[in-house]
Amino acid sequence: MNNDTASAPSAPATPSTSPLPSGRSDLVVVGAGIVGLAHAFEAVRRGLSVTVIERDRRPVGASVRNFGHCCITAQRGDLLDLALRSRSGWLDAAKSAGMWAPEAGALVVARSTTELAVLEELREERGADAVRLRTRDEVGDALGRAPEARDDLVGGALLPADLRVNPREAAPRLADWLARQPGVTFAWGTNVLGAESGTVHTSRGPVHGDRILLCVGHDLDRLYPAEAEAHGIERCRLSMARVTAPAAFRTDSAVLTATSMLRYDGFTAMPSADRLRSEVTSHSPELLDVVANVMFTRLPDGTVLVGDSHAYDTTEIPFQDEATTGLLLREAARVLGTPTVEVTERWQGVYASSPRGPLLVREVAPGVRALSVTSGIGMTLSFGLAAATFDGSLAETAGTRED
Repeated sequence: MNNDTASAPSAPATPSTSPLPSGRSDLVVVGAGIVGLAHAFEAVRRGLSVTVIERDRRPVGASVRNFGHCCITAQRGDLLDLALRSRSGWLDAAKSAGMWAPEAGALVVARSTTELAVLEELREERGADAVRLRTRDEVGDALGRAPEARDDLVGGALLPADLRVNPREAAPRLADWLARQPGVTFAWGTNVLGAESGTVHTSRGPVHGDRILLCVGHDLDRLYPAEAEAHGIERCRLSMARVTAPAAFRTDSAVLTATSMLRYDGFTAMPSADRLRSEVTSHSPELLDVVANVMFTRLPDGTVLVGDSHAYDTTEIPFQDEATTGLLLREAARVLGTPTVEVTERWQGVYASSPRGPLLVREVAPGVRALSVTSGIGMTLSFGLAAATFDGSLAETAGTRED
């Protein structure tokens, strides 16, 4: 893999669009987000021809608006198995496409004995290799805090299996690499109007394929509204920002906090998780009010991605609440041990969410499968889902539609 530092995040050049293939592809992928691209990558590895159809001229959705954190260890059950499989796929793709993808892990910061208890319990379940407990000073060193500014730290844990990628570059680089492979065609700036067995109907004409995958996330309701409604798909709206890093903060590990432990099943299944929720409710109810996951990740250029909040609706509003953003930034600054952080960018992330489960997998027509990650772990699961799709182990998961 390529671990060279990247330049400051910027919009990639608009990719060229090849003519629509006149023949039939082995696979047609609708959607050039990371889930769709991971399936295209897996198809290429298996010697298949692929056409990727994307309405935009470059990846601009959830795949570029996130932390660039492949959150492996915090998953549980079948999702943990998929995440571990995805980890291998990410490393293979990084090596092929020249993506920045350090095996930097995730650092979970504990600022109370209850938070540390959750991490100790996870260590007991997963083992010392998967969950490596850290002392207060080890956490302080990783955060770049001065020795005299560590009184609020109790300890923490390193989750070494977690990966980091640069979300601004990962999907565009992978798309660029795929476009240069024999048998791969990209149709950028092409709207999909519908799909049936063997054919995708687009704004530039029909595209034919033996197998069709609809990897369009929350926009499944634009193509198959009944299927999206049956699974309860909503749009989750996030508030995120990029900030200038404190000079001493240099770790490439993702940094998670107590609110992160309240979101991921690997943590919430621990015996002390309920006590942790009560504790956070007592001292920081405002964080729970905005469904916060206070975490941050360092980009190769040294800047830091900070977030995030969560709000749910079938149609997202375009407005960001400054009070919510300010709350997240203040909390991140506390973890970093700095009075304030300097914001260089703000944006709104959007991804598919459902209270009925983290995945929608459904055959909507013979040879046409809809696949959406309906939680915030699309980056984490993408390559594992692709491998499971091709080996036939990914079963349908969508709810039953009420006619």
